[in-house]
Amino acid sequence: MPELPEVETVRRGLERHVAGRVIDEVQVLHPRAVRRHVPGPADFAAALRGRRVAAPLRRGKYLWLPADDDALLAHLGMSGQLVVGEADRELSSHVRVRFTFRDRGPDLRFIDQRTFGHLLLSPGGAALPSVIAHIAPDPLEAAFDRAVLAARLRSRRSGIKRALLDQSLVSGVGNIYADEALWRARLHWARAADRLRGPEVNRLIDAVQEVFAEALGAGGTSFDRLYVNVNGESGYFDRSLAVYGREGLPCPRCGTPVRRDPFMNRSAYSCPVCQPRPRNGRV
Repeated sequence: MPELPEVETVRRGLERHVAGRVIDEVQVLHPRAVRRHVPGPADFAAALRGRRVAAPLRRGKYLWLPADDDALLAHLGMSGQLVVGEADRELSSHVRVRFTFRDRGPDLRFIDQRTFGHLLLSPGGAALPSVIAHIAPDPLEAAFDRAVLAARLRSRRSGIKRALLDQSLVSGVGNIYADEALWRARLHWARAADRLRGPEVNRLIDAVQEVFAEALGAGGTSFDRLYVNVNGESGYFDRSLAVYGREGLPCPRCGTPVRRDPFMNRSAYSCPVCQPRPRNGRV
């Protein structure tokens, strides 16, 4: 699933290519793509027609285009893409929603092979859609409060990776960047969050911000063609990953083979030497 760096890369592309334009027509080609817009696909299309969209905003893994006082909210899910291109190009079978604009320039297409992503119109949500108001600020937002996150993490009686993935504590962190940040901070994913010392928590927050910044510089992480930016290009941060997806390969820091463990129906990757496993799950 695209995480914060990938969604921010898409947001920046939309800002360049879509912001300030007026929507002419909306074609909903698969109703599942707008399943969370309760009034239905026809209302979704009609409500957006003639709207001028402003510069897109983002919180965590969600992004939205302000449209007057409302918001066109997008969640990319596992394979969602927002791609800009020449309006007369071929319409692939995975295009779920298509937006054309009054300037007759490039169109915008929501492409989603697995149809886990979605779009909806959030009334009055231009500044922050109500449906995501419960999500905590992410580490790249102006609203992010480092001290608040540190206190929340140290109050959680769970493993630190599980806490990092809790979007009510901090948004935007997913499986890939949690593993990478924990490796940088030399913390095992199963370390108890409420047993971490203050300097360890600060080191971890630093690591999250650093790995996000580096991933953004590389255009995000692409393991396949399911994540691309608005120009259809893949990111290349996968070349810089230290542990995620690298089971059995040498740790870039000490050379020890990277370990993979089952974690919440997914996997957790770590270095057995740089990130020693806690005894009995809590230290």
